[in-house]
Amino acid sequence: MVIELIKKAESFPDRQAIISNGKSYSYKQLLTAATNVATCLLEDQKDLNEACIAFMIPPSFDYVAVQWGIWQAGGIAVPLCVLHPLEALRYVIEDTEAQTLIVSAEYKEVLTPLALEKGIRLLEVDEINSSSQQDFPAISLDRRAMILYTSGTTGKPKGVVTTHANIQAQINTLTKAWAWEKNDHILNILPLHHVHGIINVMSCALWTGACCEFLPKFNAEKVWEIFRSGRLSLFMAVPTIYFKLIDHWAKASLEEQKNMSAAFAKMRLMVSGSAALPVSVLEKWKNISGHTLLERYGMTEIGMALSNPYNGERRPGHVGFPLPGVQLRLVDVENKEVQKGEQGEIQIKGNSVFLEYWKRPDATKEAFVNGWFRTGDMAIYNDGYYKILGRNSVDIIKSGGYKISALEIEEVLRTYPGIRECAVVGIPDEEWGEVVAASLVCSESPPDFEELKAWLKTKLPAYKVPRRFMVQNELPRNTLGKVTKKVVVQLFETGES
Repeated sequence: MVIELIKKAESFPDRQAIISNGKSYSYKQLLTAATNVATCLLEDQKDLNEACIAFMIPPSFDYVAVQWGIWQAGGIAVPLCVLHPLEALRYVIEDTEAQTLIVSAEYKEVLTPLALEKGIRLLEVDEINSSSQQDFPAISLDRRAMILYTSGTTGKPKGVVTTHANIQAQINTLTKAWAWEKNDHILNILPLHHVHGIINVMSCALWTGACCEFLPKFNAEKVWEIFRSGRLSLFMAVPTIYFKLIDHWAKASLEEQKNMSAAFAKMRLMVSGSAALPVSVLEKWKNISGHTLLERYGMTEIGMALSNPYNGERRPGHVGFPLPGVQLRLVDVENKEVQKGEQGEIQIKGNSVFLEYWKRPDATKEAFVNGWFRTGDMAIYNDGYYKILGRNSVDIIKSGGYKISALEIEEVLRTYPGIRECAVVGIPDEEWGEVVAASLVCSESPPDFEELKAWLKTKLPAYKVPRRFMVQNELPRNTLGKVTKKVVVQLFETGES
């Protein structure tokens, strides 16, 4: 069987598929490049039989060609993060036991010593060229297709294995839910070792015959330039990017702001995900663009599970309801479904849910209960929409017998004059179990903490008011812009700022 994503591309060969590094590429050119990669990987073999092929290539035409080529040859695609240090790359390569590593020219020097040490075949993507033709293996939907690694907040990163069936289900659901069509044009500024950039943006575009334009590194001025070109119909990003785009707009003159805002007239959809979207950012972006950002919820293991509607109310602070084909329940610590209005852990079933953690049978078994995947994220069902309260291990603070949502407190703090950004965490405490603490990024001088506490008591129950505060120049973040709360906790414990 031919991979559906590639089969679809064959039906619109002359359409523009990708804009990369200032060049435009058709679907026919993409298919040819992918075929060359597959032929090179196979050599004298008929099938890679789920061999892991690691590749380190920036977001580009070459990235897609390599991914598709690996799949055509029957391999498992293992994209490496271009921002990770060598030891993190070594971990993924060793864990997957990858025997082939494909790199772009700028990473060859860094990875050649590791390839030589491990006896790994190293290929530079620019040098892959094959005129020979051969039959490719039939790829069944239940085959392993890709391994993406978790952030490793609770231990070593785990490899999340998705099958071709999982990926197809994820793409099919989103293209229908968000009304993708062949005339769409999207800008991809997201890292391509995460579901957000790989599935939601790149793969959905290519599934429908649309155009995916790559900007390998985020630059607010460049993004605004592309907005103003009028060629985009969709845009998807993380909250941090929207925050930076708002900041760039705010520094422009009134005439420039007017022209920048006019650029959104032809756009039909703008999406935010991968981290909680502050309501204040949503409201500012709506004032600038006229668009209410569509918030959704997903993760590496499940793809996208919930979404605000494409047509209908997009409720600020909420992630909507389950996408078609997704089953969801909220449960307590005993895995019993909670009553409406009560918080519980999100558990998911559906064809989009991953197959396994790579070589971690115990972790895989622990992640499921009666076929339900345990996300570890807490939510509440609120008048038809779900609201994420935070990660059970990070964003849910257990203090004095209460379960407190850090995200709720952060949302209130951001409305206080002078506070630009914040992170609320639980600090270990002998008496309370954990005490609520807040790290602040201020636009000017720090607020008077006693006045801030008094104000918070008018907005929140007393047990939710932070007992400790810290002011920082910026909050530590990971590659997707999520605040690294583990680091924030460490800063509190060490007294550093």
